[in-house]
Order: sequence, then C-alpha cells, then structure tokens
Amino acid sequence: MKGLSDKEIEIVAYLEFEKKYFFTRKDIAGFFSSYNQTRHTIHKLIQKGRIISLNRDKYYLIPIKAKSGKWSEDSFTLIDEVMNGKDYFIGGWAAANYWRITEQIPMKIEVFTIKRQGIKRYLTTTIIFKRTTKKQLKNSITQKRGSHTFRIFNKDASRKWLKSRSW
Repeated sequence: MKGLSDKEIEIVAYLEFEKKYFFTRKDIAGFFSSYNQTRHTIHKLIQKGRIISLNRDKYYLIPIKAKSGKWSEDSFTLIDEVMNGKDYFIGGWAAANYWRITEQIPMKIEVFTIKRQGIKRYLTTTIIFKRTTKKQLKNSITQKRGSHTFRIFNKDASRKWLKSRSW
C-alpha cells in the first residue's frame, strides 16, 4: 500500500474520528478550496486503497486498523448504502437465509431494483443486481440490523420464491 500525504491523513483521521465510514464529497469538502481538489484527493485515496466508490456520490472508508487494506462490512448495510436506502430489496437465497427458511448461505447476494442490473463486487461482497417493477417493491419490508436499516423480501414471498426453486 502506498503512503498517504498529510492532507489525506488529515481526511482519513477526521472520518475515522467521526465514525463516518460511509461518506459523501460534501462531508470532506471543508478540507479543500475547490471541487477539483476534492475530486483529485478522492481519486488518489481510491488508487491507494483507502476508500472505495459505492456509487456516484458515496464512498466507503477502509478503516486504519485494516493494515493490509482488506476489510469486510455487513453485506445488508453495504447494499443499503449503495442503493441510498430506496428503490431496492434483497431477495433470493440471502432473503431465505435471513428468514431462516434455508440454511444455505449465499455466496452472492441478489438485489432487485428498478435502477440497475449486472454484477458488482464491493469489498468482500458480490452483488447481483436484477431489474424488478415498482409493484414488486411492495413485497419488501424494512428490517434493522445493528443501527442500520435495510429492505428485504418479506417472509411469505421468500417462502414462495424458495418453493418455486424446489425440484
């Protein structure tokens, strides 16, 4: 891992002290005099492996205690932050496992959304984004894990989904 400049250390220390592991450009804009300086520093921190980009305006700080740069975050919290808390739900095997309908632990998490599709890897979590409709979003409920909320397929819908997968 490459060394950090004084400004980068100041930003990382501030975010760690404030416990802002999920942050936006606005959170660190006070350290810079221009948008381009902010953008450049974020780019350098991404190159050095100290932060990862979650979406267009949200980032995740790899904690200093992750000496090798490897870190793991709760998958459901991470997904909620990537999706900004709206227009999605966690489904498939991850939802079935969450509701204790199956003991199958998923290697990849299916996220149903109206916005995007494809496969993306964040930290140690592989997410498969699948398209759905606004009508299907109503089959999800909000749950809380720790101090963070997330949206997940409801228990009955997860049971029906699992029965449709049985042979």
